[in-house]
Amino acid sequence: MNNRLLEYARSRTEGEFYQEPPDLGNQYEKDPLLKSYLQKHLPKEVLEKVEDELIRLGEDAVGRLLAIADEAENDEPELIKFDAWGNRIDYVRTSWAWKKLKDIAAEEGLVAIGYEREFGEYSRIYQFAKIYLYTPSSAIYTCPLAMTDGAAKIIETYAPEALKNYFERFTDRNPENFFVSGQWMTERTGGSDVQPSETIAIHDGETWRLYGPKWFTSAITGQAAMTLARIVEERGGEIIKDERLSLFFLEIYGENGLPNNMEINKLKDKLGTRALPTAELFLKGTPAILIGERQRGVKQIATMLNITRMYNAVSTVAYMRRAYAIAENYAKKRRAFGKFLIDHPLHKRILDEAREELEECFHLAFKVVELQGKDDCNTITEEERLLLRLLTPVAKLYTAKRGFGMISEMVEAMGGAGYLEDTGIAKMLRDAQVFSIWEGTTNVLSLDVLRVMRKTKAIEVWLNWIKRMTGKPETLIKKLEDLLNQQESLEFNAREISMLIGKITGKVLVSVD
Repeated sequence: MNNRLLEYARSRTEGEFYQEPPDLGNQYEKDPLLKSYLQKHLPKEVLEKVEDELIRLGEDAVGRLLAIADEAENDEPELIKFDAWGNRIDYVRTSWAWKKLKDIAAEEGLVAIGYEREFGEYSRIYQFAKIYLYTPSSAIYTCPLAMTDGAAKIIETYAPEALKNYFERFTDRNPENFFVSGQWMTERTGGSDVQPSETIAIHDGETWRLYGPKWFTSAITGQAAMTLARIVEERGGEIIKDERLSLFFLEIYGENGLPNNMEINKLKDKLGTRALPTAELFLKGTPAILIGERQRGVKQIATMLNITRMYNAVSTVAYMRRAYAIAENYAKKRRAFGKFLIDHPLHKRILDEAREELEECFHLAFKVVELQGKDDCNTITEEERLLLRLLTPVAKLYTAKRGFGMISEMVEAMGGAGYLEDTGIAKMLRDAQVFSIWEGTTNVLSLDVLRVMRKTKAIEVWLNWIKRMTGKPETLIKKLEDLLNQQESLEFNAREISMLIGKITGKVLVSVD
């Protein structure tokens, strides 16, 4: 064979082309959506005080923080049930990286900012700007942070003295003092339907003790949890159960470092969020503290759910933003059919539509953040309070459904590279599926939207608010009003109604911002 031909063949076999990978850059500096929003919604003096922190975290999100999150993903948690001598210990081993993500969250004040309220009603906006930057590089450590923030809100609302020490721990910036809380509601009898709960609470003369199964418990490596249980008493020789559930606070681990009168049966083998340990356990006389009024647990834990649903919405948007940033940068570097992907009109259209979806979801989610900040500081009007009640479930369900579809498009936009685990975007798709499930599925939240509409004037307030901003009726608004007028079909149309509220809100907020 001709030597020159053989040499040429060998060179072609080894390959001469290597694709340049996407480059994210500083996640604050390179995000015109976030920067523009903060410039318009934070007073100038507040933005001047916080912007350096956001720039630093934006750089950290693609450097140190991302590397730590990758390590946490590569070293998944493990349940060790017994020690070498046969003693049951139920130890959940997590990586140093998972623990480090907790420390960083404390140092950044990701929960604390919301309660220090240095910037008054704008504190939540600053807090969630940081959470937005942190989340895609945190291996979903945002999940335990959401429950911790919710637990702090419950203590602030219902038990300011009894659990004051825990409130201080949940909002501490010192990693050594910072405590994490879980939110344990799901049981085998039902997920979103908590009423069939099998967990019971009895009083032994000194303290409340909880007995029963918990099927999905995130933040199992935290220090405490809020949970629901049905109080049981003996009266006149009969066992009497409360009709409704009560809210309890418990410490997860005892003084010996072992689970506090509970057994951890297994860690869940999940589609995504694999660095986050989620346990199935059984409470076996776990000591607990009753929070607020007896038999008001579902109403009280709604305070926590409103916070965690806000986290869910912002976390979804953060994932959408990261997926878009990767796909958009890749399109500027990947050539196909003689030119860069970004220069193909159809490919650019897909990216433009994804950006529009992102913008609408971002503004919807941060509108809830803005209103929650006002509610925290008692500067909220009655109209805004009704908007907050309506838009909290809407933002959660809308962003979750739109987010998963949009991230799927970004995977496809990168072709085969998007389907590879080590490019980082495939994992985002697996993780993103949970956003429509955590804190209530789309159907459950749609029914919650109906409850708000039936019990309050929130929908009338929302319609007036939207029409004031648009100045004229839109096709989507007319479609929504037609659905609302079909009283006999409201439940059947609940999801479509909720999605329309989300779409219209995001669309209008983008147009006026």
